[in-house]
Amino acid sequence: MSLGYDNEKAQAQREPLPRVSSDFKDHTSGRQFSLTGEHDAIVNEDHTKLIRGLHGRHMQMIAIGGAIGAGLFIASGGALASGGPGSLLICFMIIGVMMLLVMQALGELAVMYPINGAFYTYIVRFIDPSWGFAMGWDYAIQWLTILPFEITAASLTIQYWRTDINIGVWIATFLAALIIVQYFGVRGYGETEFVLAMIKITACTGFIIFGIIVNCGGVPTDNRGYIGAHYWHDPGAFLNGFKGFCSVFVTASFAFAGTELTGLAAAEAEDPRRQLPKATKQVFWRIAFFYVVNLFIVGLIVPADNPHLLDASTSSTAYSPFVLAITLAGVKGLPSVFNVVICLSVLSVANSATFGSTRTLQALAMQGMAPKFLAYVDKKGRPLPTVVLQLLFGLLAFIGESSQESTVFGWLLALSGVANFFVWGSICLAHIRFRGAWKYNGHAVDELPFKAFFGIWGSIGGLSLNILCLIAQFYVALWPIGADPDPEYFFEQYLAAPLILFLYLVWKIYSFIFIPAHRPLFVRTRDMDIYTGMRDEQKELMQMSHEDRRAEVARWKKESAVGFHHWYDYPLAIPRALF
Repeated sequence: MSLGYDNEKAQAQREPLPRVSSDFKDHTSGRQFSLTGEHDAIVNEDHTKLIRGLHGRHMQMIAIGGAIGAGLFIASGGALASGGPGSLLICFMIIGVMMLLVMQALGELAVMYPINGAFYTYIVRFIDPSWGFAMGWDYAIQWLTILPFEITAASLTIQYWRTDINIGVWIATFLAALIIVQYFGVRGYGETEFVLAMIKITACTGFIIFGIIVNCGGVPTDNRGYIGAHYWHDPGAFLNGFKGFCSVFVTASFAFAGTELTGLAAAEAEDPRRQLPKATKQVFWRIAFFYVVNLFIVGLIVPADNPHLLDASTSSTAYSPFVLAITLAGVKGLPSVFNVVICLSVLSVANSATFGSTRTLQALAMQGMAPKFLAYVDKKGRPLPTVVLQLLFGLLAFIGESSQESTVFGWLLALSGVANFFVWGSICLAHIRFRGAWKYNGHAVDELPFKAFFGIWGSIGGLSLNILCLIAQFYVALWPIGADPDPEYFFEQYLAAPLILFLYLVWKIYSFIFIPAHRPLFVRTRDMDIYTGMRDEQKELMQMSHEDRRAEVARWKKESAVGFHHWYDYPLAIPRALF
């Protein structure tokens, strides 16, 4: 399907397309890419069949605790060992600030355009279709490959208690559970995430309280007594110099991966105008409370030179810094409890991986950038072909039974690696360009139902931080800590970059031959389509007078307000976020 960028074409696209067919057979016939005519109408009908089944409580919990998983609970141990507690805390704070800026930009776009594919669609529309193709496919590949890793990680947690049962049994069990969740569609995803996010929030809160008690010497079984900031002096706050500091960035990006799913869920939110602003603003709590405070506590009570931390980058929860902190305190039974939390957290990320990949692939197919049959949505609102494809990738988890599983998963995860920085940076750039097109078409910022708290300057800052993180990771990938430059290590760390470049060139060359509208290097401001996919309420707003328009926008903001008008309003929002 060719995308139209002039306003006349946008007006035509806003007219409802005639109902053609909802049969899967029609999706498998004819041309599969760059759809036109009757096939265009078929895939556009699929968008209307996605069910808005995510309620406000689902969106809030997805925003606060949805992506907390192996990145925070396990991989942070390896980051602590390579960079020290100071680097761990500062890098996570930098990525946290960056994510806050990214989510504000994404929130503004998603409230205005609650459409399937979300940021992928925004990148196509406001930056360049070829870059959008690269971002969309890389994002889908990222989640496709993360799923088997997360299932294997969850299965390995069981070995903390039972090593006599083959890991394949647990892989099959968790895959079966995932299939059951998919049967209930988006509502199954939402309810599962709601329950698991509550468990993760409770565990993180409990660990903070536990860590404070341990640090003050209040645990009788811990012979270390009062610890204070001892481990920040011995072995030190910063290890391995500047390289150690830079090495933490990818771990932090892996831990924050999935934060953008709040925007991706906009197309299936019950009331995106009210729910998305609230969910976007709750990201602050995930950053400030569940990441920064927890990792600060970990750095206080776990020495960075503990030899077990060197194995924390694997999927074994026995080397989780959180479990290590409890073990070092000599508390019996609690390590098993936290291992259960880690297992459930990893399964939560697997559930999110299925949602992220399936919706992105379905959106790609709707734009003619993936095979047409992947756009099919059944009568219950489930994108079945993409769900089946994701679950087939889940079978790769059985590689965990092989002695070479760490090598295989290492290369699979390399496909995502630094991809998050490209995606997040592109979201910021799309927001910057959207604001330019919004102004070019004679609209004021006051007309926006939700404005990014830091405006366009926040997106400029977010884009700049993403670029700096890419440079830092390139430096560490090229000159690794304690070793000479190694091509294999470099591509394990930076493989996502050439993959994105390859995908970009594929669509640019293809479109140069078949889609003349996609040939320019970027979409010009005057050609940007700012109307397709806009909410009906927003379209009605355009017809109002200036005074009525301002009054209506003020009413919308009041209805969806969480109280984040000033910095001191943030602490007042947590009761609303949780209850």
